[in-house]
Amino acid sequence: MTADAISPIPRVAPAREAPPAVTAMVELIRDTWRQAEPYTPEISQFFYGMLFTLAPATRDFFPINMESQRGRLVRALVHIVQMVDRPDDLAPFLRQLGRDHRKFGVVPTHYEAVGTALLAALKRQLGPAWTTQVERAWAEAYTIIARSMQDAAAASEYPPSWVGTVAEHRRLSWDLALIRVELEHPVPYNAGQYLSIEVPQRPRLWRYFSPANAPRPDGSLEFHVRAVEGGWVSRAIVSHTQSGDTWRIGPPMGRLSVDRKSGRDVVMVAGGTGLSPLRAVLDELGQWGTNPKVTLFYGGTTLDDLYDLEQLRAMASTNPWLTVCPVVEKAEGLPGFEQGTLADVVSRHGAWQNHDVLVAGSPAMIRATVSRMLVAGTALDQIRYDPFTID
Repeated sequence: MTADAISPIPRVAPAREAPPAVTAMVELIRDTWRQAEPYTPEISQFFYGMLFTLAPATRDFFPINMESQRGRLVRALVHIVQMVDRPDDLAPFLRQLGRDHRKFGVVPTHYEAVGTALLAALKRQLGPAWTTQVERAWAEAYTIIARSMQDAAAASEYPPSWVGTVAEHRRLSWDLALIRVELEHPVPYNAGQYLSIEVPQRPRLWRYFSPANAPRPDGSLEFHVRAVEGGWVSRAIVSHTQSGDTWRIGPPMGRLSVDRKSGRDVVMVAGGTGLSPLRAVLDELGQWGTNPKVTLFYGGTTLDDLYDLEQLRAMASTNPWLTVCPVVEKAEGLPGFEQGTLADVVSRHGAWQNHDVLVAGSPAMIRATVSRMLVAGTALDQIRYDPFTID
């Protein structure tokens, strides 16, 4: 497993009741991780050393400079392990993750090496707290995860990855760029999903980005990428991408979508370039004459952050089912804008009963928005988001 996986944010999807034994196992895992988490750097260093000793070929899965990698994989693994008692959330994600990891040439022995290295690193750090019962809990949870991923990889009918060529790179601002990629063979994704990307400027540093368009007849993909602080990949894409660059693209992941036949209206909450997957969904809905009513809250710190506002307003002017509500934290004197954070503004409108809610943006924005909506009375099963890191 690689580290471009997930960011720990609150669960917002309903889950089946886990068997008591599984619940007890996960509680034991969470308790021991709370003891170990302050020592993640030490655990990570030992983990990678053990992994590369057990399976030297896995070194080629990671960038030459491991500095940006430290801690990412261990935290991702632990977060996935802690989801074992939530099969409705975990199973679809693991199937997608298993298909995605075929792009590295992962084989069963690599899964075994990762599990052995993780348990060895935790055992070394926890010392006497690493009891037989604790070891069994971690081993059983990891086995469930590895088996699910391997089964999905073996059953996949699609290639491990696709190759695309950058046809356009256009700076929208000093830290934001639009990139259009053309592919010989289209990626079979759904509007709202995200893809793992490897760019030539940062080999082996795969990161997740969402296409901002629904699937097109020509198979081209449009990405809106903002250079985030400390973001090795996003900064390279914004500053150094050139037409003709070759991108590798992994299988689609994510479950953000709109059920047009549900009879429920939709609320979308987009922060910054988190707009991309929701814009793709809107792009797809625009192909139909009749849709549920969609209210899009599109927010940022300043007006400059709402880089796609005029295009969204143009879309709303020709699609009566769409309402665009721009939100700016510093909006004094801006007519037609709501002022505050997205979490403040969306929850200010109430619980949005009988609506499906889609949230996309930074992990911090998602955490804040989901938490406030739950307090406002929005039901857990109304809210959808995809927990991936932006860089």
